[in-house]
Amino acid sequence: MEDLRITFIQSPLQWEDPAANRKLFGEKINSLSEPTDLILLPEMFSTGFSMQAAALAEEMNGATVTWMKEMAAAKNCTLCGSLILSDNGNYYNRLIWMRPDGTFLTYDKRHLFRLAEEQKTYSPGTQKIIPVIKGWKILPLVCYDLRFPVWSRRSKNEDYDLLVYVANWPDRRIRAWNTLLPARAVENQCYVAGLNRVGDDGNGISHSGYSAGYDPSGESLWTAEPGTECIQTITLSAEALQKYRRMFPFDRDADGFSIQI
Repeated sequence: MEDLRITFIQSPLQWEDPAANRKLFGEKINSLSEPTDLILLPEMFSTGFSMQAAALAEEMNGATVTWMKEMAAAKNCTLCGSLILSDNGNYYNRLIWMRPDGTFLTYDKRHLFRLAEEQKTYSPGTQKIIPVIKGWKILPLVCYDLRFPVWSRRSKNEDYDLLVYVANWPDRRIRAWNTLLPARAVENQCYVAGLNRVGDDGNGISHSGYSAGYDPSGESLWTAEPGTECIQTITLSAEALQKYRRMFPFDRDADGFSIQI
């Protein structure tokens, strides 16, 4: 493993306007002057957290996935964010893990946000992905997944080094976001990166951001200034992770379990 560089783009979103959001994030990504390995975009970064899937859903060969391929290639890094996609007659809040060579993996959000009736519009995912960058095994998840620790639990069969959440987490429940991100780092002895949006959406819901990175002990590496647009790159130390796990081998005493899908 080598050290890993992650870039957080904490930004407002243009409500239900994919072209405007592609332009917005294209300008932000093109402004990066230093190399990075992974760029994080928010949940539903092309539209905001909308339930208007019939009007907004794209195909896998549509404009936004194509744009992700172009941006990942241009910056020679992996690009990660979720968007509204249609596949085999169903709608998904689908995370795209776009590599610089144009190959990609997908993860469909497992836990659909009942308070917004997300489950009435989108189909839940059943399979996680654990891609690798520079020897780092990474588990990317989406927003509401953060509340369900079993789904993200690190185990012998699903080992990883970095846990990523991309989100549209509202300000009214930001205490849970700020509490659960470091909790996931501690219980899984891994780095955690959480990328949230800022600004109000089309339903008048406010988002304060608080994007952040945590080390395996739950210590903050960086937290975004609330309510502000920002771009921040942090470096995760492979040596520090390995040393921490050697010193505190708590995972050897973990309970075995299985998840019913």
